[in-house]
Amino acid sequence: MRPRIAAVFCMPERGHLQRLLPLIAGLARAGVSVVVFTAAEFTSIVGRAGGRFVDLFTRYPLEAADATSRPVPCRYVSFAAHYADALIDEMRVLRPSLIVYDTFAVIGPLLGRALGIPYINACAGHNMSPARAVRSLEGDPRVLPSDQCRRAVDVLRDRWGVTDASPFSYFTGLSPYLNVYGEPPAFLRPEEAEAFQPIAFFGSVAPPDLIGGESRRPVPSSLWRNGARLRVYASFGSVVWRYFEAAAVRALASLSDAIARTDSARAVISLGGHRLGADARARLERHNVQVADYVDQWAILRGATVCVTHQGLNSTHEMIYHRVPMISYPFFADQPALAARCQEFGLAVPLAGMPRGPVAAHDVRAALGRVRDESARMAAGLDRARAWELETMAGRQAVIEQMLSLRPG
Repeated sequence: MRPRIAAVFCMPERGHLQRLLPLIAGLARAGVSVVVFTAAEFTSIVGRAGGRFVDLFTRYPLEAADATSRPVPCRYVSFAAHYADALIDEMRVLRPSLIVYDTFAVIGPLLGRALGIPYINACAGHNMSPARAVRSLEGDPRVLPSDQCRRAVDVLRDRWGVTDASPFSYFTGLSPYLNVYGEPPAFLRPEEAEAFQPIAFFGSVAPPDLIGGESRRPVPSSLWRNGARLRVYASFGSVVWRYFEAAAVRALASLSDAIARTDSARAVISLGGHRLGADARARLERHNVQVADYVDQWAILRGATVCVTHQGLNSTHEMIYHRVPMISYPFFADQPALAARCQEFGLAVPLAGMPRGPVAAHDVRAALGRVRDESARMAAGLDRARAWELETMAGRQAVIEQMLSLRPG
């Protein structure tokens, strides 16, 4: 029998929820009742994708489980241990036959094992194999798990049988049933894909005709000045601002300086919803540079001629979909590796020599000049990579059928 109810879990991370939307929509179209447990701010977008929203964090406050661990995803480890009993009871009432979870939702595989049903992981980021991801965090002085997180690790290991439990369990929760990967196959070398087996390539692009809603809005005419030959869109996503505001402002200020001195140029900087102080914001605004708290990225990419990006997974593949050449400025985690892969494919050029590296206005002008000089090569690379995206998206129904064919065991 095909699953009738799928329970989907996503922690309060917008980019991670966005990656789940095509999965939610595909399951809903297959006749599955998709119940999505996530943050209240995602209510409408879950509904547009065909899911039934359930407010997870009002009833189970993240702060009550852990309000201090750094980085923030360590708190998701505490959340899983703190609320496991209550959520197991809730799942027994709901009676799902399938659990789908973003990798950061540590509670997902725990629930699947407790209920004895298949559980499917939606991979977080580019090539974030557990061993590599954990290795990148161990010994980092910025990592400060709370006492609650350390106790949660003991609970997950001793009570729930998570033998590899750690403060970094938000990277290690792969599924023995299926791991759905948010990029085309070309972005993983064969030896890299082995870490995610069993793997199904699904991509992360969620275009308007799939989920509808806000992405259909046109770009306000004020964002792109008429006649501007160079239209630069710059965005470092949302999570970067949580940890690296100073570095982000420095790089974007150099971008603004360069654009201000460039004829027939216009730039739009998105802050990804981050509340930037007035003084820092003033450093970025120029006569031809507009700073926006948040933009409709899907729409703005239709008019951009180049993007300055941190190489987050969602943004990178949306830029490929729209054939927009990229200037890479990665900060941390999977971003440097994805930047390197995009440069290898001829889709991007680097802005600095290292993650969060120093950038001056002349570096921005040099990168823009390189994009101009290599435009033909980059256009060919983007055409090729977009074809990979379309091929992966065309195979999504087969992945949905594979998910629905899974059985306990």
